[in-house]
Amino acid sequence: MTDFFKGIKPVTFKGTKTDDPLAYRHYDKDELVLGKRMEDHIRPAIAYWHTFAWEGGDPFGGRTFDRPWFGPTMDHAKLKADVAFELFDLLDAPFFCFHDRDIAPEADTLAESNKNVRQIAEVFQKKMETSRTRLLWGTANLFSNRRYMSGAATNPDPDVFAFAAAQVKNVLEITHELGGSNYVLWGGREGYETLLNTKVGQEADQMARFIHLVIEHAEKIGFKGQILIEPKPQEPSKHQYDFDVATVYGFLAKYGLEKQVKCNIEVGHAFLANHSFEHELAIARSHGLLGSVDANRNDLQSGWDTDQFPNDPREMTLAFYQILKNGGLGKGGFNFDAKVRRQSLDPADLLYGHIGGLDTLARGLKAAAALIEDGTFDKTVDARYVGWEGPEAQAMLKGKRSLEEIAKRVEQQGINPEPRSGQQEYLENLVNRFI
Repeated sequence: MTDFFKGIKPVTFKGTKTDDPLAYRHYDKDELVLGKRMEDHIRPAIAYWHTFAWEGGDPFGGRTFDRPWFGPTMDHAKLKADVAFELFDLLDAPFFCFHDRDIAPEADTLAESNKNVRQIAEVFQKKMETSRTRLLWGTANLFSNRRYMSGAATNPDPDVFAFAAAQVKNVLEITHELGGSNYVLWGGREGYETLLNTKVGQEADQMARFIHLVIEHAEKIGFKGQILIEPKPQEPSKHQYDFDVATVYGFLAKYGLEKQVKCNIEVGHAFLANHSFEHELAIARSHGLLGSVDANRNDLQSGWDTDQFPNDPREMTLAFYQILKNGGLGKGGFNFDAKVRRQSLDPADLLYGHIGGLDTLARGLKAAAALIEDGTFDKTVDARYVGWEGPEAQAMLKGKRSLEEIAKRVEQQGINPEPRSGQQEYLENLVNRFI
């Protein structure tokens, strides 16, 4: 044990009447919601990068945190792993996620860098023998090093493409060996800064080939987890090719990947794309792409991805409605891709953020379940589309009527439909009753 969390006791569920800030008020992992344990609905994970690797900087200022594991050596990386699993155990977290560059320092060669990552993975494996925390997903950092300033899979230099592929191979294999349920491909710089020097079609072909390579290797090593793409519209690039879920679906469909890849959807990225989190989940659900979730939020007055802990139960109610209607997240989960604020310096702040986030998710889950169990919401929405259950409507929908036949029926029957209320205000009020 290290001394970093000295004096802090394990966090437990104490209910809504407690005034203990280091206790769960709503998140009771064993509470049954629609016949399933709350933890099994949410499958919460702690993000290694924001929680242990982020130094507290922002676009206008550098490091504010002074953590004992900050440093370039493997000893620092091992201390970071010790502290990480202490936090996992304190929070009773079932999962964690990592990038390779979060867990081990980069060396002069890829072989040395991969060796460092593998050494820390062995530390993880040993710690997982006594901790209940498991790996939700792993990923490779293909955006921080200057070699990736023009992208990784989409880079104009084929040697960078090859380097990135070799880096991903290592992390994919480690994810498999650690029992990870997913592997995430986040294209941090898979986009462009200017079209003046960019062949968009060429770069799309490269990115598709890269994903095919990952899928082929996953099958070769026996990895049974999901391969996920994480949409984001821009930042750090001016435009990224995985702009939103709809864009990702179009890309996957073009290259025959829509049955093999799903999406890891982040709240903050949805916001940057001028969408709601609910929207991205609904689009992913409609296309069969809903794989996993990054839980966070953005500051509405800041122009960048602030990655704050979720604190809006209404937003999460609408999100869980989509997730529950999807049949759950399957192998996915809710990764807290969130960080404490740069002024939150104390060790306890790391717990406060996750406690509040989990309580917010718990409230959203229970509200969405109650909304579904009540049934009024679904009945109201279904009634709006009931006309499509008729024989002629079904014939049109299934391609059994030509445009000429449809037009003829409208003229012969004198069809002249009147608009009907969408009842938006009623439905907004109805949702609020369950929050």
